[in-house]
Amino acid sequence: MALFGRKIFRRFAVLAFLLALIPAIHAQQRWSEAQANAWYAEQPWPVGANFLPSTAINQLEMWQADSFDPVTIDRELGWAEAIGMNTMRVFLHNLLWEQDPKGFEQRINQFLDIAARHHIRPVFVLFDSCWDPNPKLGPQHPPIPGVHNSGWVQAPGTAILSDPAQFPRLESYVKGVVGAFAQDPRILAWDVWNEPDNGNDSSFSTGDARNKNQIILGLLPQVFAWARSAHPAQPLTSGLWHGDWSALDRMPPVARVQIEQSDIISFHNYGWPEDFEAHVKLLEAFHRPLLCTEYMARGAGSTFDTVLPIAHQYRVGAINWGLVAGKSQTYLPWDSWQRPYVSDQPTIWFHDVFHPDGKPYRQREIEIIRSLTREK
Repeated sequence: MALFGRKIFRRFAVLAFLLALIPAIHAQQRWSEAQANAWYAEQPWPVGANFLPSTAINQLEMWQADSFDPVTIDRELGWAEAIGMNTMRVFLHNLLWEQDPKGFEQRINQFLDIAARHHIRPVFVLFDSCWDPNPKLGPQHPPIPGVHNSGWVQAPGTAILSDPAQFPRLESYVKGVVGAFAQDPRILAWDVWNEPDNGNDSSFSTGDARNKNQIILGLLPQVFAWARSAHPAQPLTSGLWHGDWSALDRMPPVARVQIEQSDIISFHNYGWPEDFEAHVKLLEAFHRPLLCTEYMARGAGSTFDTVLPIAHQYRVGAINWGLVAGKSQTYLPWDSWQRPYVSDQPTIWFHDVFHPDGKPYRQREIEIIRSLTREK
């Protein structure tokens, strides 16, 4: 009887343990369509910009203690608030967490305080496969004259991405930063990886990790899992940016992971308004909230005048690239990497909304944004 009793006890103990795990297991699952749509129904229509203060050339300079600039951040987010913007997409970096996790957390908190005063809830980006594959902490180089986004850096860089033994560093960063703010209502969402399979063909293609796409294809699901293990109240996403989106089996492999893992679907589109609307209609088939996390490249046909009304019609969140022209020089076009605009300036600005002094690049755009964001 005693042996039988111990067996029963062990079975009940195991059952109790498994039952105790159910809430944690449930919390780590991708949101259902119903959960995602219920969350989105409670949000104002998300409209904003990819934000980097005009005094920073990249995400490292934005966040490092010696160059963190709350005065400029406050001023520029004030301009965004004044035209009706209520979100910003803001890039973080794993090296910042490794350098000084507590200090980085404090600066994120300070940024969130500033943003909240302006009724802005950011989307934080954890990793990014675009531009310079060799990020380095410390003072950043000055802008390359005439070149678009000449100082932007990848996260993680090639050195870490090429060495799986370093991946625990990435896990620590994701769990640390998401865990620190997992229940923070000041944050709208987490974008776990920007354009994961971008090969940087026009800028830094020779510096990327060998077999980069295969590495990221295996790593991206882990990043989603690390973020979910922190039980965030905010949704997770990673934005589609290329390929055929008409069906899962037609998508690039990384895009399929993005669709299957994201709570809400985000995407990039720098095309003409007809192209934007066509892609929105394709993505509506997945029955989840849609958030365009990059658009508005005037020289490529994507403008506030034509695209933002379509986003409003379909209630697709709209986050354009660039707020204030500054050290990133993203008012210059992409082709400046091949032909720097030094002596001659482009006919029109490519990205960005404001001059450094707060003057709008084009007043009519401001009127359009204000009119659409004021509509209920």
